[in-house]
Amino acid sequence: MHESFLHFLWQWRRFDARDLRSTEGQPLRIERQGIKNTHAGPDFFNAQVWIDNTRWAGNVELHVRSSEWHAHGHSDDPAYDNVVLHVVLDEDRPVVRQNGERIPCLELKGRIPEHLTLIWQQLEYERQQIPCADFFLKIPHIIRFNWLDRLLIERLEQKTLVIAQILERHQRHWEAAFYELLARNFGLKVNAEPFETLARQLPLNIVARHKNNLMQVEALVFGQAGLLDGEWADEYPKALAREYRHLRRKFNLTPMEAAQWKFLRLRPANFPTVRLAQFAALLHCSVNLFSKILEMNNLRDLEHLFDVEVSDYWLTHFRFDKASVKRPKRLGRDFLHLLFINTIVPFLFHYGKENARDDLQKRALEWLEHLPPETNAILDDWANLGQTARNAYQSQALIHLKTHYCDQRRCLECAIGNSILK
Repeated sequence: MHESFLHFLWQWRRFDARDLRSTEGQPLRIERQGIKNTHAGPDFFNAQVWIDNTRWAGNVELHVRSSEWHAHGHSDDPAYDNVVLHVVLDEDRPVVRQNGERIPCLELKGRIPEHLTLIWQQLEYERQQIPCADFFLKIPHIIRFNWLDRLLIERLEQKTLVIAQILERHQRHWEAAFYELLARNFGLKVNAEPFETLARQLPLNIVARHKNNLMQVEALVFGQAGLLDGEWADEYPKALAREYRHLRRKFNLTPMEAAQWKFLRLRPANFPTVRLAQFAALLHCSVNLFSKILEMNNLRDLEHLFDVEVSDYWLTHFRFDKASVKRPKRLGRDFLHLLFINTIVPFLFHYGKENARDDLQKRALEWLEHLPPETNAILDDWANLGQTARNAYQSQALIHLKTHYCDQRRCLECAIGNSILK
């Protein structure tokens, strides 16, 4: 048995609490289990228990075996001297405070319903992708969807932690922070790191000084990406390289290593060269993107803002010096929607939270409700269980549930797991 299961049993009082006695035979009654501690120190604080007609208020510590108190180093930690009750499955060794006084102990062995133990074991050791697959659709609809609502907010708040770090790095310059996050997500998973490096090494204020000239913006973007070194046959990369040499001297720039960019096993439309050309075109149209986004109320306007086309050279190329069949190089709707979900929505949500703008937080959530769900293996797993995401709001919640609860076997911290164990 894991200690986490004991935490669950104690927190929700899912054990036989009739005629409780300490291991020394003293009558014991639980008035308040306490508040679960997610930081260092005893497991539950502000608990209230009656032991032999005396009311004790303090902390509660839980272990599978009482000897773990010593194994975990609590004997020498004064933070554990205010523990008023030690809750264990099995007391194999009495525990005392630093002054030698014995800490009252409650042993749960024989008080745990057998069916709860069996269900917990099934969830804990289930080899399916989703541990509760056999139970999931039996859980009341309201519990599942209320939990998904909570998970969506949890996911957004988790993303805003990253945004807060970026903001601090840019001295709370919102446009510069948005530029960096947008660049990272332009690279998707494969080229996220080099895109972020590019944004850090090519400050937005430098791009802004040349935003009216697409060729100069491309020269800055491709030059800083380290992709203009070489002996080119085509005139366009030659011209970009000449322009970049001038801009590099002007701003004292240091380019990246070209080897950071990954092309292997990518479809040509996702080549970093194409994404960089699209990124440059977007910056050429507007470097103050976030300010414009703040003024928008619907997704159609947002899509129009990102409806940019690359320069003529990229209409017939995926890489320098390699001609291809002419085709449009606009940002695809699926790619756009990923940018909205992973960049614009969390950034807008965080801005609303930081500036007490509930209307912006609400708008961010509404945009998720109107965006289509992503398509990936995680959502396929949920669909196979009969839980289909109708929009990005639900798909984001389901992705978070799978990656942060199911994959980590956090069933005891999940409202669905809790419902199964009731």
